[in-house]
Amino acid sequence: MSEQNYDVQTVEQIWQMAKNDLESSLSPAIFNTWILPSPLVQLTIVDDLKAEATISCMTAFHVTNLKSNLYLPIKTALEKYVNRPIEINFIVGNRSPQQGREGFTQADQRIQKNKKIALNNENAMDDTSSRPDLLSPTVDELFSYSNIKNNTVDRYVLTAKQIGLKTDYTFKNFAVDPSNQMAHAAATKVASSLGTSYNPLFLYGGVGVGKTHLMHAIANYVLKNNPDSNIVFCTGEQFTNEIIRSIQNKNSAQFRNKYRKADLLLLDDIQFIAGKKSVQEEFFHTFNALTANNSQVVLTSDLPPHEISLLEDRIRSRFEAGLIIDIQQPTLELRTAILLLKAETGHINIPNHLAQKIASQVDSARRIEGIIQKIRSAVELQGAEINSELIDVILKKEIRQNHQTTLRVKPQDIIQSVGNHYHLKQSAIKGGRRNKHLVRARHVAMYLLRQELNSSLEEIGQWFGGRDHTSVIHAVKKIEQELLVDEDLAQDLSALKMSLIAVSK
Repeated sequence: MSEQNYDVQTVEQIWQMAKNDLESSLSPAIFNTWILPSPLVQLTIVDDLKAEATISCMTAFHVTNLKSNLYLPIKTALEKYVNRPIEINFIVGNRSPQQGREGFTQADQRIQKNKKIALNNENAMDDTSSRPDLLSPTVDELFSYSNIKNNTVDRYVLTAKQIGLKTDYTFKNFAVDPSNQMAHAAATKVASSLGTSYNPLFLYGGVGVGKTHLMHAIANYVLKNNPDSNIVFCTGEQFTNEIIRSIQNKNSAQFRNKYRKADLLLLDDIQFIAGKKSVQEEFFHTFNALTANNSQVVLTSDLPPHEISLLEDRIRSRFEAGLIIDIQQPTLELRTAILLLKAETGHINIPNHLAQKIASQVDSARRIEGIIQKIRSAVELQGAEINSELIDVILKKEIRQNHQTTLRVKPQDIIQSVGNHYHLKQSAIKGGRRNKHLVRARHVAMYLLRQELNSSLEEIGQWFGGRDHTSVIHAVKKIEQELLVDEDLAQDLSALKMSLIAVSK
């Protein structure tokens, strides 16, 4: 197959489609500053497995920035419409007469507008000697004072995406209550003083308790305050796969250079490396190199170190030398707060009573996000109104899907979940005191042991101070009867079942 150059009209069409994709994935400031004034001017099909694209840039600085920070997004967007791998060449000027006129014109107008705003801004610096962007016309066009301020934010967003961070996972958007207060406090301390406090920080807990959110929040805080920080974020599975690839490709030095020179290493689901000898070996040396250099390590897991089977003792001991924090399943109040926070971030107005209704039947922050997305889709795509009827339909589907999950929990997990839900100590639930609040919780725990684990009456009685089987029968029947008329109790049980499903995963 000989080389084939696309005609101008086809190039413009492909670039327009690629720009649409880029505009939806990049911030408006990044798109307007770097993509809009840099049109695709030539597209050549080399063979069935290769194409070459040429993009024209306003200045050499645009070339440098596009190569360094936006090459992959542009490449991905173009390959979608060319259906083969693409190599991109960036040139300064030299665009064809038909290409890029609109993009350059809009960019020129925007830059001149920003330039005037900056020069007239009351808050701009008066001393032009300290503002080199005003000394040269070329640099002036690129870096007005307002552009510099905007590009600081743009750089953070772009870098966060490159690292793999969710920019909405911040400390500000993290709802705090007693179940996660210590974890939140430790994470904020680590973020403000990398490598000097709680190194490593080890967070563990079930699905949807906020471990990953806090990990992202640490990285986002560090990145905003020091954009030059070398941050590496990955899952245990990604870490493992990178080690395997580095061994296969014989480029272990590149892998070590990436991980051992980090200022902040965040490894999500570290339990994934257990049982993998070569991976644990590499992690052990990486961990030692980082801590020796006072770099910060943050780890998450679904289990504490001593419960992770097939984890080498030398690695376990290093985890235990730092701060280990258990994040409990969120209470109903916390789930409600999380839902309202996430809804506000997504510009969705959910009334408090509906938020409580959802939180009573959804166990984790992860599933709460899914519910919010379903609500958003119903509102935006179907024109639905956010009311009790809509929430009932969405929750019915959600509950039906989760009821297909088999519980794999122990009796003590059920008693602990009931205690967390009702804000009671396990010892009080198991004990002999008979105030109304305690009796309700005790009966609920017995009911769940019978219904969910099919425990024998005698076994259940043993968990509650050696009560006889008649007491257990009374408790189970009482809950069954009250469920017919007590909606609050039904919501309590639904919430507890959702929590237990999360624990069992």
